[in-house]
Amino acid sequence: MPLSNEIIRTYTDILIEELIPAMGCTEPIAIAYASSIISHALGAYPTSLKVGLSGNIIKNVKSVIVPMTGGMHGIDSAICAGIISSCPKKRLEVLCALCSEDVEKIKSYKENTPIEIYELETENAFEILIEGTHNGQAAVANLAKRHTNIVYVKLNGQDITNNYATEEDTVEKESTDRSSLNVKTIVEFAETVDLSELTPYLDRQIEFNMAIAREGLDGEWGASIGKTLLKLANGDVRTIARAYAAAGSDARMSGCEMPVCIISGSGNQGMTASVPVVIYAESLKADRETLLRALIVSDLITIHQKTGIGCLSAYCGAISAGCGCGCGIAYLKGGRYYEIAHTLVNAIAILSGTICDGAKSSCAAKIAMAVEAGILGYEMMASGHQFYGGDGIITKGVENTIKNVSRLAQKGMSETDKEIIKIMLGKD
Repeated sequence: MPLSNEIIRTYTDILIEELIPAMGCTEPIAIAYASSIISHALGAYPTSLKVGLSGNIIKNVKSVIVPMTGGMHGIDSAICAGIISSCPKKRLEVLCALCSEDVEKIKSYKENTPIEIYELETENAFEILIEGTHNGQAAVANLAKRHTNIVYVKLNGQDITNNYATEEDTVEKESTDRSSLNVKTIVEFAETVDLSELTPYLDRQIEFNMAIAREGLDGEWGASIGKTLLKLANGDVRTIARAYAAAGSDARMSGCEMPVCIISGSGNQGMTASVPVVIYAESLKADRETLLRALIVSDLITIHQKTGIGCLSAYCGAISAGCGCGCGIAYLKGGRYYEIAHTLVNAIAILSGTICDGAKSSCAAKIAMAVEAGILGYEMMASGHQFYGGDGIITKGVENTIKNVSRLAQKGMSETDKEIIKIMLGKD
């Protein structure tokens, strides 16, 4: 039976919502975005700032380098870069408004402006509350749940949200319902959807994510996980795929000023879901249409897993994307629902439960291992081997296994998340 028009529209909208560009790690960029709203609303750089962040935001910003800052890292650097940019219309590419001359401005502003940073008491894993003052004027911006989701903006107590929130980026505009996502329908959608509407988004994903992967291999970035792997590859496509995906993260976590196409609000996940699929497509000499359909499989299966886990958690999102890319590779090799479902279950069994301890150089190594898990999951299936229900958190049925991962991440790892944040902040 053909897919309904409603399913086709829903899955298309999900991909369009998810595949957006961002420059730099998305949590510090979200802070910069919120900060840019403050300086823009005030019409001046605030003379004092008070910034509340959810624990997971603190975790993901603490160690990562912020683009366009000359190598500065951390929360205060993200805040100050956003203030100086003062260009909220660029959203997650807000730092593109900066130039090399602005580095000294950011540094001076950071050294001379009192900034109070505190942990918000909130049920949201993702929330930012920024208050800034200048000459008796006060501006407040609140983002929550998603990286560009503006809850409100106020100037001197007056609501000016509509000056900054697009139709897509307000609390009233909820994201497209993901509850209809399932592996079987994802595969059917990928195989049959008219690609004309989605091609520009998928082409941009390939262009941006492959470009930063190449930069990671050409330049000196982070811990050079990608370069290390590529030296060991000796023509082995699985190692090359891991190297390219890791190299993109090497560059991105170290402040590379190139954009990536994100998934589930994460550039690392966006690169992990796409780059290995592109490398395998080149190796297999797959045609363009087959590559695009394989990317749809990888992207949507990654999103499907992350829907139950949440935007930010103690569960490393690269694992979900690594499992997704394994499914995309399975599609490239002729696999359809049966093969893809078994690939996914195998991959989940291998690395589920890997912790997220913030954005930093070691994310590249986790990405390399996540891609390895996805590829191994496929190769096990292709060799007639699989994990069965009762093997740890694996249970009968791919959808039931995905639900178990969601339960593990949301409930089982909630205390782990709190402890990770305490460790990172040096708290007892």
